[in-house]
Amino acid sequence: MNAPQVIHLTVDEEDAGQRLDNFLFRHLKGVPKTHVYRIVRSGEVRLNKGRVGAEYKIAAGDVIRVPPVRVSAEPVLIQATNAPAREFPLLFEDESFLAVHKPAGVAVHGGSGVSSGVIEQLRQARPQARFLELVHRLDRETSGILLIARKRSALRHIQDQFRERSTGKTYLALVKGAWPVRKKVLDQPLHKYLLPDGERRVKVVPADHPDGMRSVTLVNLAGTVPDPAASVAALAAGCSLLDVTIKTGRTHQIRVHLAHAGHVIAGDDKYGDFEWNRLLSKAGHKRMFLHAWKLSFLHPATGDAMTLLAPLPPELLAMLPPQWRRPDGNAPG
Repeated sequence: MNAPQVIHLTVDEEDAGQRLDNFLFRHLKGVPKTHVYRIVRSGEVRLNKGRVGAEYKIAAGDVIRVPPVRVSAEPVLIQATNAPAREFPLLFEDESFLAVHKPAGVAVHGGSGVSSGVIEQLRQARPQARFLELVHRLDRETSGILLIARKRSALRHIQDQFRERSTGKTYLALVKGAWPVRKKVLDQPLHKYLLPDGERRVKVVPADHPDGMRSVTLVNLAGTVPDPAASVAALAAGCSLLDVTIKTGRTHQIRVHLAHAGHVIAGDDKYGDFEWNRLLSKAGHKRMFLHAWKLSFLHPATGDAMTLLAPLPPELLAMLPPQWRRPDGNAPG
C-alpha cells in the first residue's frame, strides 16, 4: 500500500462559497470527520499557504493543502452513509431552499464526536436531492429555524445576507433574575479558546484583545416569569423571558453575552448556573431555553422579504406559566 501523500486541491466555481469543512468531507471520503476537524484546527490544512478555520468560506481559485491522511476502504468510516434517514418539521420549502424546525439535542452536522446531524440525515431521507447544504448553524442544544439550500445560487445569496448582517435573527431565551429594562445592547468582543480536553469555549475579552471578535447582541425584555425550578411559583425569584436579536453570528454569542451580563440561560450546561440547572432538571426541565424563533431575510430567487417563525416546542412552553402561552402555542415576542 502506498504511503499517504500531501495533496493540493484547487477550488472551482462549483465548489466556491461553501465551508472548508464541508469541502474536505466531500474530498476525503473515508476519513472520520473528527480527524478532518483535527487537521484543520492544528493548522496542517492550509488555504493559499495560510491557516483558516473549518467554517471559512472558500472561493474559486483557492488552493488547499491537505496533509497525508490515510483513507480507509472500510465504508463504516464514511459517516454520512451511516446517518439515519430523517425528515424534520418543515416551516417552508420551495425549489431554492427549505426551512426546518430543528429540535434541541440534534447537531446541524456530524463531527466533533457526533456521527451525523440534520444535514446528513436529511440527505439520507432525500437521496434524489442533487444539492442540500446548510446555510448557517445552530448550537446542538438550541432549537428553532434552520435554513438548508437546495441550489448553490441560493446558498450564496442567503449566506451573503448573513455576512452583510442584513438578516434579522431573533431568539427567545429564559434567563435567571430580573433583566434591567434599559439594558438593550451588549457590545463586547468574544474570543474562542480550547479547554485542555479540546472542547471549545468562548469568553468576553477586552476591546483591545488581539483575537477578540466584535459581537453585538440586542436584548428586549418580553416579561418576567416565575422560576420554573421552584416548587412554589409564588415564592420563586423571578426569571426573565428575553427577545434576543444578534447582529453578529459568533459561536455561543447569546449564551456568553447573557452569562457575562449576570443572567445565565436556563439549562445552559456550558456557561450556566450548574446548581440551578440541577434544580431545573429535578423539576422536569432538562434542556436549555434558547430557541431560534424568528428569521427575516430576502428570498434568494425573487428578492421578496420573508419572515419565518418557529413556535416554541412543548418542553419550553412547559417552563412558562399558562398566561404566557398564546392560542397558537407560542410565547409572546
